[in-house]
Amino acid sequence: MRLGRWIDQGSAADLVGDLSRAALRTAFEGWEGVDIIVHPPGPREKSLLVADMDSTMIGQECIDELAAYAGIKPHVAAITERAMRGELDFADALRERVALLAGLDEGVITTCLAERVCPNPGARTLVRTMRRRGAMTLLVSGGFTAFAGPVAQQIGFERFEANVLATSAGKLDGTVEGRIVDAAYKKAALETTRAELGLSADAVMAIGDGANDLPMVKAAGLGIAYRAKPVLVEAADARLDHHGLDALLWAQGIARAEWVTD
Repeated sequence: MRLGRWIDQGSAADLVGDLSRAALRTAFEGWEGVDIIVHPPGPREKSLLVADMDSTMIGQECIDELAAYAGIKPHVAAITERAMRGELDFADALRERVALLAGLDEGVITTCLAERVCPNPGARTLVRTMRRRGAMTLLVSGGFTAFAGPVAQQIGFERFEANVLATSAGKLDGTVEGRIVDAAYKKAALETTRAELGLSADAVMAIGDGANDLPMVKAAGLGIAYRAKPVLVEAADARLDHHGLDALLWAQGIARAEWVTD
């Protein structure tokens, strides 16, 4: 193993070695405060970013935060945790949690966005820098369009997909309209967008935190587990446990001087 070059002196560097990705990942496991992202030699800047929203691009699970306004957050959050660990069927768990919100005033969504939802560190810089450099950015969420739309706009995503909360007379009616954005849907969204753009899998980076993101992350040329559940950590190409999301620009060889931080 040898130093190839500094991307940013003292902060991010390319190390060069002949071991496999799995062997390198194992060798560096446990370095305190260090994130290791292994990639093959050659170009590595990505042309498509596909990202989960809840607990990935933002620091919250929106359905849990909505449940707080109904006084049932601990109960809903427990179901969310089990679903993200892969212990429950995602679609069934989503319907169960949404049903518990029936009767909640629709206006609470706006309040929740303002009071409780915020991007994770580095999210805006990652997305805006990749867009500035010509990449397509897609936010694909097992959450809800009422949150994903504003979050996508705030962070800078070009496209978003999510579930639709049904309402009646200004209240949540406890159901989801249409298809469910589950693990299979997320993977299909990635593959459809990749095909539309004429890209190979190597040109795609996907990032998530839970079991619902696993097929999507595995379908990308570089799949990232962000502060993730064990089921995703084991399957992803790399994990981001210490740095902000903007560190994924270093993973693409992009120095801080080229980041979009406005």
